[in-house]
Amino acid sequence: MIAESPDGGADLSRLERHLRHQVGQAIADYAMIEDGDRIMVCLSGGKDSWTLLDILHGLQRSAPVRFELIAVHLDQKQPGYDPAILPAHLQALGIPFRIIEQDTYSVVQRLVPEGRTTCSLCSRLRRGALYEFAAANNCSRIALGHHREDIVETLFLNLFHQGRLKAMPPKLRSDDGRNVVIRPLAYCSEADIAAYASLRRFPILPCNLCGSQPNLQRSQVKAMLAEWEQRHPGRVENIFRALTRVEPSQLADSALFDFAGLARGEPEP
Repeated sequence: MIAESPDGGADLSRLERHLRHQVGQAIADYAMIEDGDRIMVCLSGGKDSWTLLDILHGLQRSAPVRFELIAVHLDQKQPGYDPAILPAHLQALGIPFRIIEQDTYSVVQRLVPEGRTTCSLCSRLRRGALYEFAAANNCSRIALGHHREDIVETLFLNLFHQGRLKAMPPKLRSDDGRNVVIRPLAYCSEADIAAYASLRRFPILPCNLCGSQPNLQRSQVKAMLAEWEQRHPGRVENIFRALTRVEPSQLADSALFDFAGLARGEPEP
């Protein structure tokens, strides 16, 4: 699948091995994929979802379990969208795919006041359309392209704006109980994904809905984390690692730890 080239073949092969290892480890750690699964990969056309699809496609041939892949893209009728780009590339790769057409762009433009960010409504509409497709087409897993930085950014967004210690789990059941969502790129850094997508020359589709909104809260958190990482390399990785090593007795949520039941002389669990 990987085409070696004099100017970047070695880097591409190394990066592919690294990402495949991280994705494979995440899949194993969280039991993301089982034998016989039909996995719907949500393909936005961005670097993350292209990388996710490509790595899963490579793992499909060597995985110890058998699973199907289907790439599903939502055509949101954004201005300048070229409907021919994704099908041509997916056909060349030999990956089954479906294109869903739904004019969420007009809905968002009509409902969101000028000057307000569109991401929240756009995300809900997109998620609804994709989840409906998954349920109607017997997809047992929905794979999303969120990476390590996405998860850490979400932690701080919830902390700063919602007063909640909450991020994105690598695996979850949807609120309606019909779908299991997985995030195989959970261990992967955004920088590695960006480099891989560039070397693989994926046809990246820009988002004209939110790409021109510089004041997004997520963008501000991303800039904060980038500054931290520059000053203290490894900090973002440590924050992510902390999400996998939670100690409820050292926090303050009585729903997670029985503080009222603690008695003198008893060892802490």
